[in-house]
Amino acid sequence: MKNAVKIGVAVGVAAITGAALLGAQGTAQATWSVTEAAKPYAGTTIKAVYLDRPGYKAADKLLPEFEKLTGIKVTSEVIPYENTREKMVLDFTSKSATYDVALTDVVWIGEYAANGWLAPLEKFTKDPKLADPALNLSGFFPILLDSFGTWDKKLYGLPFDNYAGLLFYNRCMLEKAGFKAPPKTWDELMTKYAPKLTNAKAGQYAYALQSRRGETQSADSFMRMLWPFGGSLIDAKTFEPNLLSVASQKGLQFRQDLMKYMPPGIVDYDHNEAVNALNQGKVAMITEWSAFNGTLNDPKASKIGKCLAVATEPAGPAGIKGALGGFSYGINASSDEKKQAAAYLFIQWITSEAKAKDYVRAGGVSARKSAYNDPAIQRAYPFTVPMVKAWNQGNPVFRPRFPEWPAISEIVAQIGTEMMLGKVSVKDGATQINTKVKEILTKAGYYSGAKPKLQ
Repeated sequence: MKNAVKIGVAVGVAAITGAALLGAQGTAQATWSVTEAAKPYAGTTIKAVYLDRPGYKAADKLLPEFEKLTGIKVTSEVIPYENTREKMVLDFTSKSATYDVALTDVVWIGEYAANGWLAPLEKFTKDPKLADPALNLSGFFPILLDSFGTWDKKLYGLPFDNYAGLLFYNRCMLEKAGFKAPPKTWDELMTKYAPKLTNAKAGQYAYALQSRRGETQSADSFMRMLWPFGGSLIDAKTFEPNLLSVASQKGLQFRQDLMKYMPPGIVDYDHNEAVNALNQGKVAMITEWSAFNGTLNDPKASKIGKCLAVATEPAGPAGIKGALGGFSYGINASSDEKKQAAAYLFIQWITSEAKAKDYVRAGGVSARKSAYNDPAIQRAYPFTVPMVKAWNQGNPVFRPRFPEWPAISEIVAQIGTEMMLGKVSVKDGATQINTKVKEILTKAGYYSGAKPKLQ
């Protein structure tokens, strides 16, 4: 029986924050510096997992400073998102420790932590020689530290590449169609905006929803349309599959109906295709991760320039339930002690409050609250205002974070794609997913004995 199941955000960050800060600050020397802390590890080379996304390119811009300060060399390998978990799991299970700095998606934390593949960060945050007295875990947005770095009330990573789902839109296209502001609700988008913004003969469409089979389909497309309509993959009270509920069916049918206002071949759109469609003026709106703001504002890639605008995702009957996504950087438990310490110093530095604004200016999205309190940052990066609003809402249910999610995700991706292609009806597809999810969770022991504890 699973006695500590996480569907959404785990409670308990205050406890680990207090413990870590007492450990780090209570005994730390006032003269602590990363240069002094790194002296035993100078000359050490560590390897980090990267994605081909702006946050990692931003980190690369800051790396020379870290390497100069510490003498620690940080190398990286850029891996396509859809292959990242597979490569990480192979590295973990083989104990080859190819990657010392482990990238953990919000839905992988349960699998990685439960299997002992990540080193608990407590061993570093309580070491006064390694822990920066200015670590300040409470300076992270709680929803990000809880979701991406915490499992079973233990800290396994620090938020590094952080996303809120936002509505990016072409203000000029909307104004031309007679709209002075973006849609506030999904219903408005469908009934008022989409018909006026779609001209199939001209190759212009109202909206693009990244939906490529894989995690993009299961999370960015399928799950995105459940939350605002009050639906969910699993019922939080009964822990039963919930896709046949009225709310879940309404959300999934809405997605199906909205497809007539999307470009042909939308089921093959990943993030890059959706972003490019907006940048090229082919679609008027996309709901996309905040981390793609840099790409959307790249004058070399975008034709719409100052017409780009941003808002929170539209509200559904259940309110604004925008997508939450992102990653933490943790430490491979199979790496040797020297590399683990060097990796911790890098992770602590790159996610620190001291580097937060530099990271944002370089094109990354920091998880530090202090970075966005600066009016200059708000003016220079308007997307941060709706992003912070989304994070502060603290939506309680996103994607299941338990170890069985990868298997469930494959099922949702397959049948979710078949729904969009019209190969199976919304109701029949939901029935199939419910059945298969129940089989996975039953086999894993979630329904034996006492009810699972939801945290």
